Amino acid sequence: MLRAAPNLDASAVATRVAAAPALVRKPIRTPADYGVPLPDWLQRCIEHVPPGQGVSCPTDAEALLASAFDFAYQLHEGQYRASGEPYIIHPVAVADLLRDIGASAGVIAAGFLHDVVEDTEVTAEEIEQHFGAEVRSLVEGVTKLGGIHFTNHTEAQAENLRRMFLAMASDIRVVLVKLADRLHNMRTIAALKPEKQLRIARETREIYAPLANRLGIGRLKWELEDLAFKILEPEAYRDVQQQVATKRSEREERLAVTVQLLRDRLAAVGLANCEVSGRPKHLYGIWSKMQRQQKAFHEIYDVAALRILCPNFESCYRALAVVHDTFRPIPGRFKDYIGLPKPNGYQSLHTAVIGRHRPIEVQIRTTDMHQVAEYGIAAHWKYKEGGSPAASGADAERFNWLRQLVDWQKDDGGTDSNDFLRSIKEDLFDEEVFVFTPNGDVVGLRKGSTAVDFAYRIHSEIGNHCQGVRINDRLCPLATPLRNGDFVQVVTAKTAHPSLDWLNFVATPTARNRIRHWYKTSHREDNLQRGTEMLERELGRDGFDALLNGEAMAKVARRCNLTCTEDLLASLGFGGVTLHQVLNRLREEMRLASEASAPVVSNEQVAAKVAAHAAQVAHQAPVGGGGTSSILGLEGLDYRLGGCCSPLPGEQILGAVALGNHGITIHRQDCSNVAQVPAERRLPVRWNSASETRPRRYPVQLRIEVLDRVGVLKDILTRLSDHRINVCDARVRTNPGKPARIDLRVELESASQLASTINQIRSMADVLDIARTGIG
Repeated sequence: MLRAAPNLDASAVATRVAAAPALVRKPIRTPADYGVPLPDWLQRCIEHVPPGQGVSCPTDAEALLASAFDFAYQLHEGQYRASGEPYIIHPVAVADLLRDIGASAGVIAAGFLHDVVEDTEVTAEEIEQHFGAEVRSLVEGVTKLGGIHFTNHTEAQAENLRRMFLAMASDIRVVLVKLADRLHNMRTIAALKPEKQLRIARETREIYAPLANRLGIGRLKWELEDLAFKILEPEAYRDVQQQVATKRSEREERLAVTVQLLRDRLAAVGLANCEVSGRPKHLYGIWSKMQRQQKAFHEIYDVAALRILCPNFESCYRALAVVHDTFRPIPGRFKDYIGLPKPNGYQSLHTAVIGRHRPIEVQIRTTDMHQVAEYGIAAHWKYKEGGSPAASGADAERFNWLRQLVDWQKDDGGTDSNDFLRSIKEDLFDEEVFVFTPNGDVVGLRKGSTAVDFAYRIHSEIGNHCQGVRINDRLCPLATPLRNGDFVQVVTAKTAHPSLDWLNFVATPTARNRIRHWYKTSHREDNLQRGTEMLERELGRDGFDALLNGEAMAKVARRCNLTCTEDLLASLGFGGVTLHQVLNRLREEMRLASEASAPVVSNEQVAAKVAAHAAQVAHQAPVGGGGTSSILGLEGLDYRLGGCCSPLPGEQILGAVALGNHGITIHRQDCSNVAQVPAERRLPVRWNSASETRPRRYPVQLRIEVLDRVGVLKDILTRLSDHRINVCDARVRTNPGKPARIDLRVELESASQLASTINQIRSMADVLDIARTGIG
């Protein structure tokens, strides 16, 4: 399983030894001296190094692994996990998992070292000095983000995944270390707080298990799913586990009889070298099928199944004939994934037959196919002489979805975090439709995909210049749904370009995102002009150019998470930011500039002002009326909700004390205006969930960009009415030949209701974009 590292010439070794810190030149100890349990293979690697010798620049696989482990052990010494165990237990477990799935020595070394850059003072350059560029690249690919601050967990999760997918695009082996890291964390998750367990388990089920599946690593996928299932659905997990255990003896006895019968029949036709065994289904797979088919446990017949491993392709089909001759096949349940492999490389024959007492599922494959099914990319990936991955054309095609995702993200880096996460989750699901290119290559797509989805899966430029399609040599409309086995040929033209109408029928997030991105970039000049005109009408022509190119406007752009003033104007024209937001922040920047020399108000002055104001309004009813204040921490004080961010119950908030007799303004903690409020004027506050028997409704402004057609506003209002959402203001702006813009002011009770409302509107076919804006 271990692949020898390339030998280094003497001068290169000498240079790296001289540059290396003294830490790794300490002698490597015996396995027993480390004081932690070590797998047998690691003990052999340590014993391979002569006693008392330190390995700074290893030249063979065993020395590389012993050195990487010793390096990690010394750096993590004194660090402990949440369970109280020495931290080194985790990298050893990750390396052990990587060895089990057949990873190379360089990847296993990266498993030992994957946390040292984040958790210790060692730099990536020092990793390269000791272990070479390959190991450094892998370690950097899986190093978690540090020192970057996000406004919420969604942004942090999206940024982590962006980095991971970019690293995967340059070296797909990065994901092997990431998946092994996640699997061991899931195995030891009981030491964490319940809320953190739920968050990590949900991410595992939605991202990492489907990712393992897309890469064909069934061994990791099944365990990740079961561990997440145990955390997220504990009662269902225990119920399925108990029912599986209750019927185990009866099931094993029945399987043993069937297995022996098939062995005898196979031997009779000269296939005695085929291996027949029973295969238990993992718990999450059983539960998922129960949910999907709305069946009880006793109605699921493939809780266990048979697997036949054959020496070659021919014997697979001969074994299939024996199975169908011995048992009655169930119509419609045969699938040939040998002749038509899945895009992740999976190959096998699947059939279902009527066994001795009940239906049973049978899988037939060669030993090599079984290795690919269990270990995915680790089983078939080829390496150049320096450790860098090199795929054949067929292998590279398996990761076309990854290239598409990374290309889109590079082109449209400002994508909303929720959109990015949703696209990843959709893209990681199993393909359900398999079609052919004119050259006979297989392309997997989501069920309901059309020629436009196919074109964008092949390449973004083919999608952007798609003019027509031939399906099975017949010209068909672009909206025609594709079916299994279709031969698809896309007709392109240099003058062709995407149509917004395509958004009404495409099924894949890749196509949807590329169409929207083309629209935004191709209309940038129009958006720039529109944004400039809007701002000029409000600010006047006198001094406008100086103000537009000034530092205050540049700061406004940065506060809006944009890189420059030009991007701010384009976003203003497109509706990404509102004129109200830009003007408010511009006035704030200009005020701060004029007050730069003014004395800072002390904490004592602010406290005295708040106390005096509290005495003044002690007998007045708080804003909003009623008995108890909706905001805890401001009882008896006058306050108002900030129109710039319109906070809702369920969102983190704080109070900002205004100078003069303007009371206190409540902002969301992630509101960009909060950054300009001095710390001494901030008050810790939170929502009072028990303030009223009936929840209050709060105004929220939404900006929606839609396809301009008759009745679209009515459809949106009907959707909101069906969910009992009150609309108190609606304004529509149209521009011939371009999308329409709808500004809605709705009344909502909480942040969760806002999220569901946005999702309901975004799911409508005519909606291009939706964003929450400030209230003017």
